[in-house]
Amino acid sequence: MLEGIKVVEYATYMAAPGAGSILSDWGADVVKIEPPGGDPIRLFFKTIGTDITDNPVFDFDNRGKKSIVVDTSKPEGQELVRKLVADADVFLTNVRPGGLERSGLDYDSLKELNPKLVYCSLTGYGLQGPDANRPGFDIASFWSRTGVARLTVPKGEDLFANRTAFGDHTTSMSAAAGICAALVEAGRTGKGRLVEASLFRAGLYALGSDFAIQLFFDRVASTKSRHEQNVPITNFFETRDGSWMCLVSRQGEVDWAPICRAIDREELIEDERFTSAKARRKNRAEVVNILDEGFAKYDKAEMAKRLDAESLAWAPVQTLAEVAKDPQAIAAGAIVQTPSAKGDGSTYASPASPVRFPGADDGPKGPSPALGQHTRDVLDQLGLTDDAIASLYTDGIVS
Repeated sequence: MLEGIKVVEYATYMAAPGAGSILSDWGADVVKIEPPGGDPIRLFFKTIGTDITDNPVFDFDNRGKKSIVVDTSKPEGQELVRKLVADADVFLTNVRPGGLERSGLDYDSLKELNPKLVYCSLTGYGLQGPDANRPGFDIASFWSRTGVARLTVPKGEDLFANRTAFGDHTTSMSAAAGICAALVEAGRTGKGRLVEASLFRAGLYALGSDFAIQLFFDRVASTKSRHEQNVPITNFFETRDGSWMCLVSRQGEVDWAPICRAIDREELIEDERFTSAKARRKNRAEVVNILDEGFAKYDKAEMAKRLDAESLAWAPVQTLAEVAKDPQAIAAGAIVQTPSAKGDGSTYASPASPVRFPGADDGPKGPSPALGQHTRDVLDQLGLTDDAIASLYTDGIVS
């Protein structure tokens, strides 16, 4: 879909590269500018104390891209970035605003060079305000400052960290969507624009329903344990074989009778303690105990059949090992084969980008690049002479 779109990615870590990876999957030509030494995520497994050489974390966010190493601390490196941007459609960066301004790579500078440029800034907290230049990471900007960390944990329990790049990749999706919207506008008007994405704003949007309640009522309910749920029949229950299932009730009163039949407790259908949402909330601990007993009578497979027979909404609570073998994950295209960076023609399984386009080539376009693998090719495409390129290498501007 994005064939012919040129993206210059001046970014490290995960959120912005994740957005670049989505665009690459969708057909864009993405040139990744890396600092000398490379994107720090190339060292992901070394940083956590392992000797693993393969790096599926880096590969996931950088497959299909071209890598060029440029020392942008030097004026010649900054000028080289400007040359790359001159005919680009998109500039994607997670460098903090102050650094971009000092190097002349801020939006106001680059739009003069390329008025049709879609310039996407992905930061921790946005481009305005007292914390615009504060470093941003998903566990801080997306998870902690937004209230997600505190609200996710039941009241009184210890806080815990989010999983690897959970907030980063949520923000990657928002940035990719914003870029695509701006590209549509640019195609219509001939003018680019600034696209401002941040971990902080994406986190608040992801938490939007609760945040809307807070803003409207000036309060929001805390997260509660299973036996304290306001809607106790929307909950988690363990089957006889130790599997957990998530049961979801619809709005209104339509699901109580089917649930009673599913757990073989039809005598409770007309029990006044449970016939309304208000009554179930009053007696929520007892409701959970009853459903616990009901689910515990059956294995997962049998319980699944009983829930399906009553047209109830449910899902298995799976480990990632189970998800990797889930036939629905395969059928939905959520797992794709990615070319290995080893260069031997092999592939390996990796998560797909978040949206499917049936009939289109919307998967990985190649392996992740080696550090500086395409530096010479990209410089050639800029029309630089051999002597100019050699000088850039000699002076340490590129590698």
